Amino acid sequence: MYRQEEPEVNLEQILSRFKSVFGRFGGAGKGIGPVLILVVIAVAAAIWAASGVFTVNPGEEAAVRLFGSYSHTKETGLRWWWPSPIGAKDVVRVDEVRRLEIGVRGETLVPSESLMISGDPDENGRPGEAPNIVDVQLLVQYDIKSLRDFLYKVVSPDGATLKDATETSLRQIVGSRPIDDVLTDKKEDIQFQTKKKLQEILDSYESGINIREVKLLNVFAPQEVKDAFDDVVRAKEDKARIINLADAYKEDVLPRARGEAAKALQDAEGFRQQKIAIATGEAESFLATQREYVKSPDITRKRLYLEAMEDILPGISKILGDPGEVILMAPDSSGTRVIPVPVQGNE
Repeated sequence: MYRQEEPEVNLEQILSRFKSVFGRFGGAGKGIGPVLILVVIAVAAAIWAASGVFTVNPGEEAAVRLFGSYSHTKETGLRWWWPSPIGAKDVVRVDEVRRLEIGVRGETLVPSESLMISGDPDENGRPGEAPNIVDVQLLVQYDIKSLRDFLYKVVSPDGATLKDATETSLRQIVGSRPIDDVLTDKKEDIQFQTKKKLQEILDSYESGINIREVKLLNVFAPQEVKDAFDDVVRAKEDKARIINLADAYKEDVLPRARGEAAKALQDAEGFRQQKIAIATGEAESFLATQREYVKSPDITRKRLYLEAMEDILPGISKILGDPGEVILMAPDSSGTRVIPVPVQGNE
């Protein structure tokens, strides 16, 4: 945690050496002794003052004390502070991500250090009469957000204090909800709630610690009921998987059905408008013909007859009959037979 500082200057040792050296000159000249003593004191004071120079590296902070009491915090750079015995300093790396492991050491499980937590409350939120139990191993990652609080407000903030607060937070979160949540698909929510609760506890202690992440590494039921718990976990995972598949199918089918329905409505509306337009046109044509017929019946009748012949005659393939009668043969609409159309010779 702390960066090792340079050894402090031993003033008593320096002064004793100067006394042993300059004591030889005491008998040679009475005026030389006091001057040398002053020089020695000045040099010693300079060396003592120079020993107060120190460096705060990037990512570090230095908490400085004056006569044992906290004074302030120095940031990165070349700094000076009163040397001992007047002042003292603690240089700490504050941006380092530190770890607290419970129930594990590196990648090795330590079941004896795992947290055994009971849960499964009743309908009113109170612990049940026969609560379930799980063993939990977790990892806490944190850094320092207030060096003053971290060093001087709490005893062992990153030791017993952090460990006890972590256990308290996890027990409160897991113990207040169904035990299956921590075994199945609610781990992310439990980790978030535990992190939030842990930060609240540490802030109330003024520990100076900032929680970055709380991660549940292993959660398992006691060996006696492990098989039953595993069956429950698998069943819930299958349920979640089937629900996801159903949701995916719904999201695939519904848009296509809506699209086809919209297309059918558009086609129907187009067909409706087409039929209305055709019917309107035919009605307008009939009314126009009627108006003309009222004005000139003979001319209109003949015009209608000629228009009908213009439609019929192009389809005639043969003409059969005796010299006194002309019969026009035209194919019917199916094209499979002919229909005789008698025509008067004078017309």
